[in-house]
Amino acid sequence: MRHPTTTAGQRHRRRPPPAAPTLLTVLTTALALAACDSPSPSDDAPASARERPSASRSTPAPAVSAVDGADIRACADANCEVAVARPVTVRFQGPGGPVTLSVTEVGRDEVEYTLKSGNGRAEGGASGAGQGCVTALRENGSGTSCGAVSGTRPSAQPGAVVIQASTGPDGTALLHVVSP
Repeated sequence: MRHPTTTAGQRHRRRPPPAAPTLLTVLTTALALAACDSPSPSDDAPASARERPSASRSTPAPAVSAVDGADIRACADANCEVAVARPVTVRFQGPGGPVTLSVTEVGRDEVEYTLKSGNGRAEGGASGAGQGCVTALRENGSGTSCGAVSGTRPSAQPGAVVIQASTGPDGTALLHVVSP
């Protein structure tokens, strides 16, 4: 059997019937109708449950719990465990005199802070689940280390105030201040 050719000698190919686009249209329509026909979870709920105001609109309780709650004044004696949900400033006595601890950023799995004492300054910042920073503030300087933190309170060190700030999953950071 000879295939029809054009004047340039090229063969004409027979085109398949347009069944593929039609089949796609039919399947798309069937899936859309099936989705519209499915009951939504709220359709099965009693009317009283649907009419009740949603509790999820209120601010959720922090997932981070602290011994001193959110009372930042508990840190005035350089010994506290507080949950902070916004930037705060704490003042207390350190080994070399007055210290100002400023939590400058708090967010979901994020915390940043700055320490000022005399002429010294230290900073720490962490982001990610289970991350944090520990700063040991001494009369003649400080040292900061950031990374994964355990869920335990930092240990007191002779002649130092130890500050640990760790991230929280709900936008609340946990702040520990420990002095000897």
